[in-house]
Amino acid sequence: MSKTKVVDIVEGLVLPILEQEQLELVEVEYTKQGANWFLRVFIDKPGGVDIEDCGRVSEALSVKLDEVDPIPTSYFLEVSSPGAERPLKKPADFEKAIGKQVHITTFEPIHGKKEFDGELIAYDPLTVTVAVMDKTVRKEYAIPANKVAGARLSISFS
Repeated sequence: MSKTKVVDIVEGLVLPILEQEQLELVEVEYTKQGANWFLRVFIDKPGGVDIEDCGRVSEALSVKLDEVDPIPTSYFLEVSSPGAERPLKKPADFEKAIGKQVHITTFEPIHGKKEFDGELIAYDPLTVTVAVMDKTVRKEYAIPANKVAGARLSISFS
């Protein structure tokens, strides 16, 4: 079964559990590392998730995965917080991140750059706008959304 199909099935299984727990699905990842497969489910809520949240979701999802059995090989199930540098995947993720520090990479150079570290100042489905400090000058970059390869919150140590 393809990795995309596994992710889709797991999302369908975990969403009702998360709704009941009043938690948000950040991302489902199914990946191979070395000889082992990992099914990772990242969850969040305002104020962050704790170990008890992760434990309840892991137990409930494990039962559902045993019932449906969508993964033919053995794997490790991990349910956790996305961390301080959570990925931005959905429009709602970007909208919530406006005013926060982000790290954005692009598929191809935009204004001569493929990486942007700065404040997310605007988002719409077509454009992600980031304000980046270049030495002492604040520069704004409008990045076409379809050119964004990856985006995440970032921690600023300035």
